[in-house]
Amino acid sequence: MRYISTRGAAPALGFEDVLLTGLARDGGLYVPETWPQFTADDIRALRGLPYTEVAVRVMLPFLGGAIPESEFRTLVEDAYGTFDHRAVTPLVQLDQRTWVLELFHGPTLAFKDVALQLLGRLFDHVLAKRGERVTIVGATSGDTGSAAIEACRDRHNVDIFILHPKDRTSEVQRRQMTSVLSSNVHNIALEGTFDDCQDMVKAMFADTDFRDRLNLSAVNSINWARIMAQIVYYFAAAAALGAPDRKVAFVVPTGNFGNVYAAYAARSMGLPVETLVVGSNSNDILARFFDSGTMAMLPVTPTLSPSMDIQISSNFERLLFDLHGRDGAKVEETMRRFRAEGRFSVTDAQLAQALSLFAGFRVDEDATMATIARTWRTTGGYTVDPHTAVGVASAEQAQVAAKVADDTALVVLATAHPAKFPDAVEKATGRRPALPPRLSDLYEREEKLSVLPNDIATVQSYVTARARAAQEAA
Repeated sequence: MRYISTRGAAPALGFEDVLLTGLARDGGLYVPETWPQFTADDIRALRGLPYTEVAVRVMLPFLGGAIPESEFRTLVEDAYGTFDHRAVTPLVQLDQRTWVLELFHGPTLAFKDVALQLLGRLFDHVLAKRGERVTIVGATSGDTGSAAIEACRDRHNVDIFILHPKDRTSEVQRRQMTSVLSSNVHNIALEGTFDDCQDMVKAMFADTDFRDRLNLSAVNSINWARIMAQIVYYFAAAAALGAPDRKVAFVVPTGNFGNVYAAYAARSMGLPVETLVVGSNSNDILARFFDSGTMAMLPVTPTLSPSMDIQISSNFERLLFDLHGRDGAKVEETMRRFRAEGRFSVTDAQLAQALSLFAGFRVDEDATMATIARTWRTTGGYTVDPHTAVGVASAEQAQVAAKVADDTALVVLATAHPAKFPDAVEKATGRRPALPPRLSDLYEREEKLSVLPNDIATVQSYVTARARAAQEAA
C-alpha cells in the first residue's frame, strides 16, 4: 500500500511515514494510491462481529504489512477498550427509517475519539520502534483538541500543541483540553477563528526547516490515519443494518469534510452507499458548493455548533483530487487560486459527478434549536447536541427533497454528547444534560493554557521553547 499526495509533487510513502508526516511536503493531503476492495460477501461477513474485529478487517489493508496483524489487533482492542459502550458506536433508531449512529462514547464524548484513541497508540508503537520523538501540532474547533490530548497525554515520545480559537468553543470543550496538566500537553488559545488556527498549523508545516527540526506531525484529519479509522464505523453501521442487501445513506454534520470523506472512502472500497448528505450550519460553504459548484469563503459566524464553524474545508481537497481525475497539478492550481481569490469553481461535469453521490443542506440556529426540541419531544426524551441536530434536520430536508429513496435506511451521525453543549440543550428541552460521572468535576479542575496572537513567529517561538524534539536537536 502506497500513499500519494493530492498535489502530485511529494514522494509516495508507506503507512508509517504517512502516519508520522501528516501533511505532504508539497502542501497536499495523502490518499491511497489504490483503494482496497471489499466484496459483497466480505461485507456480509462483518455482520454480528465485535467492533474491534470489524476495525481490524477494514483497516488492515491500509497498513501494507507495516504492523503485524497480531500487534495491530492489540492496539485496536486497547484503543476501543476505553469506550463506555460495548458496541463502541451503537445505533439508535429514531423512527421507521432513521437511525442515529452514536459516536460519542469515547473518553472526551466526541466522534474524534474513535480515530484518535487509535492514533495515539499508533504513534507510540511506531516511534518506539524507530527510537524517534515527534512534535504534534493541531488545530481544533472544539472536539479534535480534547480527543487528541486525551490520546497523547503522558506519552514519552510525543509533545502535543493544540491551537483553539479563543472564546469560540463551549466551556466543556475548552476545559476538556485545558484541564489536562500533563507536561507534554500545551494548549494555545489563538486570538482568531478556527480557520486562523488551521492556517497557522499549515504554515508551520510549510516551514520545512521548522518542520524538520521539531519533527512535526499532525492529528487533524489531514492525517490519513484519522480518515482510515473513521471508515470503520460506516462499514460497521451499514453491515448491522443489512448491507449489502439493504440500501444505506449517511447524513454527516460536517465543517472540515473529513468525516464525510471517510464515508466516501468506504464507498470507494465497495460499501454500497446510496447517498451522502452533508449537513452544514450557518457556515455553509459546503452546502453552497453542492448547490452551485463554487467554493467561496465567507467570514466565519459563531454558532451553537462550534465544531462546524469553518469556512475552509481542508479535506475537500481529497475529493477534489478525484474530481480532477487525480491530477495533482490541477489540484495545486485550484488550491492556489482558492487561497489568492477566496473562491474556485468546478465544471458542470465535475459538479454532476459530485452530485451523483453528495447532497448538501444548511441548518440555521433557529432550525437547530427547533430540531433538538422536536427530537426530544417526539422520541420521548432522546437528546441530541447541536451538531447532531444539524444532521437530523438535514436528514429531514433530504427526504423532502427526495434525495434519498424511501426504502433506504438513513443513518445520522451523532458526533458529540449533548452534555458538551448543555446551555443549548437546556434552552431547547428545559432539561440540562449531565456529564458522565468521570467528568462530573470538570468545572472545578485547574486549567492551563496560553493566549497567543495570530502571529506565526510568536507561535513558532512558543512551540520551539517547549518541544523536546527541538531541545534534543539543538
